[in-house]
Amino acid sequence: MQKTWFRELSVYQIWPRSFCDGNGDGIGDLKGVLGKLDYIKSLGVDAIWFSPLYASPQKDYGYDISDYRAINPEYGTMEDFKAVLDGAHARGLKVVMDLVINHTSDQHEWFKKSAAGDPKYKDYYIWRPGKGKDGKRPPNNWQATFPGPAWQWNEERGEYYLHLFAVEQPDLNHDNPAVREEVKSIMRFWLDMGVDGFREDVITYISKREGLPNGFPTPVMCGQEHYSPGPNIHNYLLEYRQVLKDYDAFQLGEAPMMTPKNALKYIKEGEGQQLDMMFQFQHMSADCFVISYLPTGFSLRKLKKVFRRWQKKMYGVAWNTNYMENHDQPRVISRYGSEEMRTESGKAIATIYTFLSGTHFVYQGQEIGMLNYPFKDWNDIVDVASFCAKDLMEKTHLFSAKRIFRNCAYASRDNSRTPVQWSAEENAGFTTGTPWFHVNPNYKEINVAAEDGDPASLLNYYRKIIALRKQYKEAAVYGRYKEYAKCSGKLYVYEKIGDDGTRLFVAANMSRKTVSAAPVKRVIPKGAKRLAGTYDGSLAGRMRPYEAHVYLVEK
Repeated sequence: MQKTWFRELSVYQIWPRSFCDGNGDGIGDLKGVLGKLDYIKSLGVDAIWFSPLYASPQKDYGYDISDYRAINPEYGTMEDFKAVLDGAHARGLKVVMDLVINHTSDQHEWFKKSAAGDPKYKDYYIWRPGKGKDGKRPPNNWQATFPGPAWQWNEERGEYYLHLFAVEQPDLNHDNPAVREEVKSIMRFWLDMGVDGFREDVITYISKREGLPNGFPTPVMCGQEHYSPGPNIHNYLLEYRQVLKDYDAFQLGEAPMMTPKNALKYIKEGEGQQLDMMFQFQHMSADCFVISYLPTGFSLRKLKKVFRRWQKKMYGVAWNTNYMENHDQPRVISRYGSEEMRTESGKAIATIYTFLSGTHFVYQGQEIGMLNYPFKDWNDIVDVASFCAKDLMEKTHLFSAKRIFRNCAYASRDNSRTPVQWSAEENAGFTTGTPWFHVNPNYKEINVAAEDGDPASLLNYYRKIIALRKQYKEAAVYGRYKEYAKCSGKLYVYEKIGDDGTRLFVAANMSRKTVSAAPVKRVIPKGAKRLAGTYDGSLAGRMRPYEAHVYLVEK
């Protein structure tokens, strides 16, 4: 297996609007990031991944880009970004940018000129005349990911444009060579500045089937079979891949509805490889039916099955990504752990995923165990996806209004977007102004300052296990995965076996109940050295709630 620097990374994701406010206007910004670089470095991570920083009307909080070569004024200036980039590099931290090229904002100059019929930009987007006698019927029956028709009428042009996401996010036409040249130019712009890679948003959606035929009539995402993936996706990604041959950088794709079999078509090592690794979502459905808006309760068996499949299928041929939170997911302790046993369950969750083979990701606030926000009513929620889910559930007539709100409050992306809790000071130390969004009222107990000085805190546990992942990387990062007690609904036990003979054993009770440790004790060899764990002390006859251990057997 090829060993490369980006495979060994621990990456810290920043959603800039809620990370840290450096100028007191209530919105997180680059000055705030600059002031926290030493903190980020103290975690032991090797890289920062920024959710979109580009100029944007913020209809989808940065994923609607109006200028790919400008910083959103709310976040600062290009000089501020360069200061952060230089400061990160000076501390040995790589910087990864979000690359959102399936769509732009409808406020992008390309779209404005395309709508006006400018010959150069006429085909930068996917336009079609309407159907029917009045020409006002959509071109096909496709539905957007944010539920509703995937077509929007534009009066100026007198045609419909395709948007697989929000109405304000028109899809680019990658079948147009000029668009692909624009994308490559954007990539070079940031790579020449010194960024170290890209996380590429919904990248498997960028090719659409010729003729845009009707989709199979489904209530959600009708038409997806015609663009996920589309016929030219591999050719276009190979074309974009060529940009990186002149740079020491990597590409991370993001793809909804991804399976190991399909992922290998993009990330398998060798000729034809289009991406270095892939973000997938299967392990984030361990507490729900398909999507988090339909919660079912956490199932460890479900989680283990997904981890097992990806660890086995990727081993030796492609590379995994391992994460438990990001800007699109609610807080994982509120989902897979216990808010009442926040520190214990947070440590157990951190333990079970940190030593899996793959590049390691930590989302802002995850390291201190931030929890879901206690939303009271719809006035507390701003996320467009939550309102789309609400509309969809209302149309099914299967849920009460109370149940719909409860589901959406549990699953809303807003849960991961509350301001980072830095201290017990006013507004959690996030801002000296008025925060743009709710600060979780638990900030006086859950914050960086409180945990930084506590050796037993979740924050310091993350520091410890990130360091162990590096120290024993032959097993932790590159080792072969072997699982035990596969059928257990409470115990997660696996071994990582490095080519150098190093063996790591990870064992966790992922439940609120005390269980027998016998299945674990049968696996851990005598003389194994305990490296870390949820509680003080080695494994005994019973495992307490959320008790987790990492053991080492050296060659």
